[in-house]
Amino acid sequence: MPDHHIPLYPECSYHVFNRAIGNEKLFRSEENYRFFLANLAKHILPVAGIFTYSLLPNHFHLLIRTRDEKQLIAHFERKKKKEFDQNIYSLPEFIMEQFSNWFNSYTKAFNKRYGRKGALFMDYTKRSIVENDSDFASFVFYIHKNAVHHGLCNRIGEWKHDGYKSLLSERPTHLLRSEVISWFGSKELFMKFHDQPVELKQVDFKLNL
Repeated sequence: MPDHHIPLYPECSYHVFNRAIGNEKLFRSEENYRFFLANLAKHILPVAGIFTYSLLPNHFHLLIRTRDEKQLIAHFERKKKKEFDQNIYSLPEFIMEQFSNWFNSYTKAFNKRYGRKGALFMDYTKRSIVENDSDFASFVFYIHKNAVHHGLCNRIGEWKHDGYKSLLSERPTHLLRSEVISWFGSKELFMKFHDQPVELKQVDFKLNL
């Protein structure tokens, strides 16, 4: 099954990815990054907790865990103002609807800000399910190394627009910080895990932004 067709079921963890169409950018300013995260909190946090993320100029990555069935149904009924009937409605479809709402809200504001028209994101949001502990660690590292991989910074932790520093900080965060750090055992072990080498992308990514 293509990864963009994997359903987002309750209480499952996924790596989620999308990018801008063509040669467009998702983010042209610091304001764009802030607004994107604010919209993420508004539309996605009610249906999924977020382990970490990375926002790059033309794409983003998330590592999420969907809420349990009870929480999702409660949010569905608050939002739709009607009772959830499993014979009529689908929770995976409802979760994806929230992603669509997030993208549409951001695109509308982005288009207004820059005087553009039309779609901004690719039609399909790719996702891969986290099946085991090894997958979880691999996705965390993959997301945090992404800016280094694309030549946007030299070391993990230098990129401003990912969750690495927030996971190590004591400041309030929407991220599932305690769960991530507990999985690695400690902040020190979390940092040590990220010391492994990062393979650089062969093409000059910056030229394609």
